[in-house]
Amino acid sequence: MNVAPTVPGIGEGGISVPDAIRAATVQLAVSFATARLDAELLMAHALGLSRGDMLLRQRDLSVPSSFAGSLARRLAGEPIAHIVGMRDFWTISLSVTPDTLIPRPDSETLIEAAVDHFRDHAPAHILDLGTGSGALLLAALDQWSTARGIGVDASASALAVARDNARRLGLADRVDFRAGDWADGIDGPFDLILCNPPYIASDAVLDGDVLHEPASALFAGPDGLDDYRRIAPALPRLLASGGIAVIEIGYDQRASVSALLERQGLSVTSRHDLAGLDRCLIAALSA
Repeated sequence: MNVAPTVPGIGEGGISVPDAIRAATVQLAVSFATARLDAELLMAHALGLSRGDMLLRQRDLSVPSSFAGSLARRLAGEPIAHIVGMRDFWTISLSVTPDTLIPRPDSETLIEAAVDHFRDHAPAHILDLGTGSGALLLAALDQWSTARGIGVDASASALAVARDNARRLGLADRVDFRAGDWADGIDGPFDLILCNPPYIASDAVLDGDVLHEPASALFAGPDGLDDYRRIAPALPRLLASGGIAVIEIGYDQRASVSALLERQGLSVTSRHDLAGLDRCLIAALSA
């Protein structure tokens, strides 16, 4: 017989929503730096409200019985995004499952770089290599209402998530999600190419939320560069004149990935993430 998990002091009769959030924050703070935010997101999910609505109404609400189970899952290490099933990214909210990477704020650096480049005109054709949940491509399509895009991924399960996100966001008529091996069989040109490939060395020791994400979306050989080596040669034939490829990298990979791109005759600049670390490379056809 399955018994729903419980957490002492949470979900018991009489405890208020603010008190439950405070108690949950104390428990989560032992392991998570975002304890208060996590507690609020879990409570909002249990109540079926947005976090903002929950915070405004919290003193008039009762703690749902499902909150204790969600809190227990988080205390066991499960990512918030998997528990609530959604993650905000740029201007959109995405459905997230264990079949895809969880979209992270650092990856918004790629969209910021693209917005800076296309200040005076919108990209017409966008390609997203390794689309996963569709986060980068769908954020770009939401940003530029006249653009159309192609998203490629080797995982059928990830593509199902991406297609569901496109339908829910009303973007399905402007996007084509395809099963594929990076850029094989893709014809350009594209004004904007987005790519967040696996870039973690295969012997790296991981912890936290990434332990619950697909290994195929994380690891890329002994030095973490295997997929960059496959992607870089395809970019010159896929890029339109005046277009850019915006590629996520690990914080210590700027020099090594830049060299791979420059060997293909591309000019490369870099951009920092919110923590001031190298996070993306912007590659363009050399003049």
